[in-house]
Amino acid sequence: MTTPTPHSPALRTVLAAEHVIPLLTGTLTGRLPTAMAPVALLLAVRAEHGPLSLGAALAALYALAGAIGQPLLGRVVDRTRLAPVVVGAAAVSTAAFALLAVLGCTAHPLTACLLSALAGAATPPLEAGLRAMWPRLVAPADLHAAFTLDSTTQAGVFVAGPLAATALGQLASPATALAACAVVGAAGSLTVATRPPARLTTPTCRSGHWNGPLRPPGLRLLLTALFFFGAALGTFNVLALALGEAHRSGWLAGLLPAALSTGSMIGGLLAARSPQRTPVTRRLLRAAACFAACLMPLVFTTAPPNALAAACFAGLYLTPLITNAFLVTDRLAPPGTATEAAAWLIAVIGVGQAAGSAAAGHLAGLGTTALAALPPLAAAFTAALLAARRDLLTPTTPTEKPA
Repeated sequence: MTTPTPHSPALRTVLAAEHVIPLLTGTLTGRLPTAMAPVALLLAVRAEHGPLSLGAALAALYALAGAIGQPLLGRVVDRTRLAPVVVGAAAVSTAAFALLAVLGCTAHPLTACLLSALAGAATPPLEAGLRAMWPRLVAPADLHAAFTLDSTTQAGVFVAGPLAATALGQLASPATALAACAVVGAAGSLTVATRPPARLTTPTCRSGHWNGPLRPPGLRLLLTALFFFGAALGTFNVLALALGEAHRSGWLAGLLPAALSTGSMIGGLLAARSPQRTPVTRRLLRAAACFAACLMPLVFTTAPPNALAAACFAGLYLTPLITNAFLVTDRLAPPGTATEAAAWLIAVIGVGQAAGSAAAGHLAGLGTTALAALPPLAAAFTAALLAARRDLLTPTTPTEKPA
């Protein structure tokens, strides 16, 4: 099994393809609330002198509801069109963020929980929709380059998102950050929905089984592993806030996740320029193992410079991990279920983030040393599960796509 080598000319070819730049720009803009909202909710609760556990719970509910909503919305897209699903979801999500911006989260915790869940569940399926469209937008030889470009630029969401939420929270107010989630989410969604590829009818889904793309055992194992990857990200966000409070530096809450995402962007650019001579599953396992290894220093030290270094180096392997995970998912998904399959991968990462955020919130009282052990532990589980079956693409069902 071989994969095309995505050098810079391949990236330029992808970017030159019709509709790619508007769709990619709209997707990145519309996805900013995914990275902004958890930080904005944490800051909103702390600004009102509420407990860290409440902020972590709101962030976890947002991520968990998004994880539930994405596969459901993805299945609707596979059976209809992307544009109307994105517009309807964006309307609900925008309204929920607008209400959160004027609501006192600490004074009305139950209402804040409901609105956080609604905003997450109605997250427009922009990421899954774009990844399902790539085979229609670019030539097969450029598909690896397209997925690498996608994952690399998506990492920019998690650089700009936390920094934007933190900056708005510090310079204006957390309510302003929540209002910004409403505005940018709606703007990005409308940009995607107005492009012709988003208005095309999705090819008929051939999978009539109730579990859609989840039949291949290799895909189920991959999704289980990516749950722990999401948990590592979720615990890392809470750790960043706890370290910021411990060192009396509020900027750390956004700087540490941004450092992870900056490393991810660099790693994606390096991967795009490197020959891909090994099988995709081996590249996936290597990225997961290196990601876990780079987080291990957090077990021994939580000094801000060391934590920033660990985040940057771990980030170098984040984009390769996600890129190869989506490539494996695309090959394993039964025909006609591409959007839902991509949405499931996004969903399990979101569920992992929710579980990680909730666990870290409950352990926050034990101090930063205990919190710092959670990200590397969860990342190690990811690598261990992938190592249990080194070739996820070994045919196990007649519905799996050939490698």
